[in-house]
Amino acid sequence: MRKVYRFLCKAEEVACGVGLIFLVILILFSAIGRWLKMSESWYIDLAMLALAWTSFLGADVAWRHGQILGVDILVKKLPKMVRSGIEILVLLIIFVTLIIIVVFGIRLAWVDRLAKYQSMPIPYALVTYSLVVAASSMIFTTLNKIRKVIISMIQKSPAPIAKEAKE
Repeated sequence: MRKVYRFLCKAEEVACGVGLIFLVILILFSAIGRWLKMSESWYIDLAMLALAWTSFLGADVAWRHGQILGVDILVKKLPKMVRSGIEILVLLIIFVTLIIIVVFGIRLAWVDRLAKYQSMPIPYALVTYSLVVAASSMIFTTLNKIRKVIISMIQKSPAPIAKEAKE
């Protein structure tokens, strides 16, 4: 299972890199086309599609690697167990929020399945699915973070009090 997860994480990182390169190329072609007075609107539409997928998948990559900004000034001075408890609470709130995003994202994609780009025969739902896929991936990342915090709490907690030796 871990090998599959690692493979999917690596595939997500590669997809972000390829998406960014694809996005830059599309924008460059669009700019050159405008300069040559041969504007094609589908370049921009396809670039927006690539932007949605790249940014949402990139958010999960950043979340997984701890590259998202946080404010720890309020909990920095608290004891380790209290900090861990607060971290689990925050991660659970994020987890619930991601589930809501997935559920309503699927509903929105269902509504968007009929609407298509004006310049391409691609449904808007393809953009909405980027949010659903990324949020689903972030759910697994969040569960993994919760697991790590719990393991850290168990390992750092004081040993159980040994029974006093009988005199």
